[in-house]
Amino acid sequence: MHELSVAQSIVDIVLQHLPKEEDVAVKSVGLRLGAMAGIVPDSLEFCFGAITKGTPLEGAVLAIEHVSLRAHCNECGTDADIEPTLFACPSCGGRSLTILSGREMQVKEIEVEEKEGVR
Repeated sequence: MHELSVAQSIVDIVLQHLPKEEDVAVKSVGLRLGAMAGIVPDSLEFCFGAITKGTPLEGAVLAIEHVSLRAHCNECGTDADIEPTLFACPSCGGRSLTILSGREMQVKEIEVEEKEGVR
């Protein structure tokens, strides 16, 4: 289950970018996740929830933006979403493709709020 190491990397990235001089709680982490990233979203969310206990990320939600697999067909010039298992152009059936998107795994945004009672 490599989702655990991915979740830990997300936590590390978020902790690097939290304001040092303020006591904040993370409400959500926006994540872009491509269809070919090799990540099972439910497993990632479970692991994220498990490893954030006792950290500023405890209770934070992973807001996952799913990115479809998109490719450029080098045979007919079409840009289109393709099925990850087929790897064929939906227009001409060609298999000479250049991947445009779908491999992303990126922390896009971090939503934080001041902890209650802190001024």
